[in-house]
Amino acid sequence: MQDAKRIAYVTRHAILMLLSDDEVSAVSAAETATKLTSGDQYIDLEQLSTGVQTANADAPAMKNVLPAKAVRRATWARIVKRLRATQPPATHLSETAGE
Repeated sequence: MQDAKRIAYVTRHAILMLLSDDEVSAVSAAETATKLTSGDQYIDLEQLSTGVQTANADAPAMKNVLPAKAVRRATWARIVKRLRATQPPATHLSETAGE
């Protein structure tokens, strides 16, 4: 379990390092909002294993959230790529059929 915590910390740090100064300011400003708008994409920095999520009534507290709308599209793409690189590949039924 210690390895999982370390990987999450390193991933969270790497994601935050992708942000420009302007984006850090935008994320900080977004933290003052009470909640995300329904349909907003975000990542929960405390639950990176959940990946990119779409806000609904159960969105987490803003202090743990990195909303896509707070960063440039190119930065969001790099964040998503970095996040996906740390998650195990999904197994598709078509890949295991016939085994």
